[in-house]
Amino acid sequence: MIMKKNILKCLLPGVFILSIIISCKKNNLVVDNEVTPPPFAKFLTSTPLRFDVTSTNTKLKIPVSVTNVSATDRTVTISVTSPSGAQSGIQYTTSTSVVIPAGKTIDSILVSVIYSAYQSGRKDTLIFTIVDGDVKASAYNNKYTLYLFGPCSESETVLSSLQGDYDNTIENYDGGTPYGPYTTAISSVTQLTPTTGTVVVTNIFDYGWNPITFTLDWTDPLNTKVTLVEQSGIGDAGTLDPSLAGADITVRPFAGQAGSFSYCRNTLTLKMQLGVTGLGFLPGLYTVNMAR
Repeated sequence: MIMKKNILKCLLPGVFILSIIISCKKNNLVVDNEVTPPPFAKFLTSTPLRFDVTSTNTKLKIPVSVTNVSATDRTVTISVTSPSGAQSGIQYTTSTSVVIPAGKTIDSILVSVIYSAYQSGRKDTLIFTIVDGDVKASAYNNKYTLYLFGPCSESETVLSSLQGDYDNTIENYDGGTPYGPYTTAISSVTQLTPTTGTVVVTNIFDYGWNPITFTLDWTDPLNTKVTLVEQSGIGDAGTLDPSLAGADITVRPFAGQAGSFSYCRNTLTLKMQLGVTGLGFLPGLYTVNMAR
């Protein structure tokens, strides 16, 4: 049975509270007048959106809200950046502000995608950030990421584009309760042939394990494969079971099964069998689903 940090913490010995002393002095109590907090602006969600540009006249709405109602219109100011180099008027058009009407708390930014810019298979990232203006930015949900993808084929795989963080990683052991989302990352890639390469994945299991190397094969674009060569030195087996602390973890393919990946969708499915070096392997399939 795979144990996680939040499970293990529940097993810590009880702590006895020796004494709690609370002292209240009636004449020191002060009753403040009720104060209405200032409004803050935020996106309704911080979950990134991937959008495939497959038709003309594409318009997307990104909801923005403020934390209270007002009798007057309020303007929320937004900045847009693109680490991929997308430019307003060439790949997209959007507004850098949105007006929340009086009596309401929600409205949306409208993003128009320029269809012709993506027919060559272009991919872009747009990052929307609420900045202080009429309404101050909230401390949370103040950024929103939009991924724009033109038509894509797995045969066009560019290995280097798979590098980076995968913030929506979810794992499962032997059909049990999924764990996640958490962040894994592809820290490096190595091209082997025009249609194969290796990737080094960090933070699998989310508990301090060492990186694990996998081989990707897109020779058949309709049947991509992720395979694993048996590797040791992965981490402390105490993360699998406290009684195994100090022993080493080994990983290997599970019953010859290969995982899969999608360059177009930036997803990987890793399949492996976990074991304790020199002792044997756990019986279940360990699956790690990585997504941006």
